[in-house]
Amino acid sequence: MDTATTIAALRERLAPWRRAGERIALVPTMGNLHAGHLQLVEAGRERADRVVVSVFVNPTQFGEDEDYASYPRTLEEDVRKLRGRSADLLFSPQPAEVYPEDAKTVVEVREMNKMLCGQFRPVHFNGVTTVVCKLLNMVQPDVALFGEKDFQQLVVIRRMVADINIPVEIVGVPTVREADGLAMSSRNDYLSASERRIAPSLYQSLCAAKKVIEAGSLDFRQIEQAQLAVLRQAGFSPDYFSIRRCSDLLPAADQDGGLVILAAARLGKARLIDNVQLTAG
Repeated sequence: MDTATTIAALRERLAPWRRAGERIALVPTMGNLHAGHLQLVEAGRERADRVVVSVFVNPTQFGEDEDYASYPRTLEEDVRKLRGRSADLLFSPQPAEVYPEDAKTVVEVREMNKMLCGQFRPVHFNGVTTVVCKLLNMVQPDVALFGEKDFQQLVVIRRMVADINIPVEIVGVPTVREADGLAMSSRNDYLSASERRIAPSLYQSLCAAKKVIEAGSLDFRQIEQAQLAVLRQAGFSPDYFSIRRCSDLLPAADQDGGLVILAAARLGKARLIDNVQLTAG
């Protein structure tokens, strides 16, 4: 596996692949890689001749009181894991390489960036869309892969790509879970032993809501309130538990078919997010 830390070096390594007509996949990450990230690499390998993985802890998607400084940075271990999965190129730039000192441009997907997680993390999605737009311009891949665990992020990125006509296929890859159902996340490392035992309840709550809907109940607001109470009783401080349309994340109505149930909740130092998809009716 080759590595690059500058945009110039990245483009130099990409050039012969592009001249050869090879299909290129991009897997954007913030590092501290786990099996979920590696599944994205595998999915990229299935869809392209070459796989580029970026490792960049993006400062613009963290709020003032969030965990940018303490976010786990494990580049040496990440390199070892990527070599075991046959990634072709690791791009790991410094912030000054990605954001020039006088940078003034922000990519914003309006409305979608303020709902759900955006309500509780006001700067988050503008930071995500800006850095993803930059990475897509730097790499110019044929396909880019994102985990469905961050479902709102996936929908927002698809909207951005469509709106500004970026010629890339965006692929969502199913969530990878621990044996007890907890969605794999770099922030799971923040959980204490006792919190780790509680954490799978978030997924269980989503599955319980899905089961109720599939049984025929369409009182979505009542279902949301019931599961919020369940999460609080389990020891979570939930930000939201919401039933939405998969396509645009607007609140679900009785006649909607493709639905996603999303939840975000704090447990100790960790903020956990998860979702399940279903077809109502």
